[in-house]
Amino acid sequence: MIATIFLQAAGQQGYGMLIPMVLIIVVFYFFMIRPQVKKQKDQKKYVDELKKGDRVVTTAGIHGRIIDLNDTTFLVEVDNGKIRFDKSAISLDASKALNAPATVKA
Repeated sequence: MIATIFLQAAGQQGYGMLIPMVLIIVVFYFFMIRPQVKKQKDQKKYVDELKKGDRVVTTAGIHGRIIDLNDTTFLVEVDNGKIRFDKSAISLDASKALNAPATVKA
């Protein structure tokens, strides 16, 4: 389909219109698609490496400690009990920030 559009653009406008279209696709790939794919890979790797005892933050903002893991879910211990979540509910950025060592400013 994209090839057809390029051929139509090349036939009607010459190659002057083809170059900006290719540049737009390249820019979309490097600034939008590629970073999103990388972030998804990092999220999957982080979730796969979780183990019992890890502290996590869910996308809903619930803080807790993992006490049980299954293939698709995990059990989190919170102040007033236990809650089961799907593994996709873990917030990578918030969990890493929670587990990062605190830096002391002098």
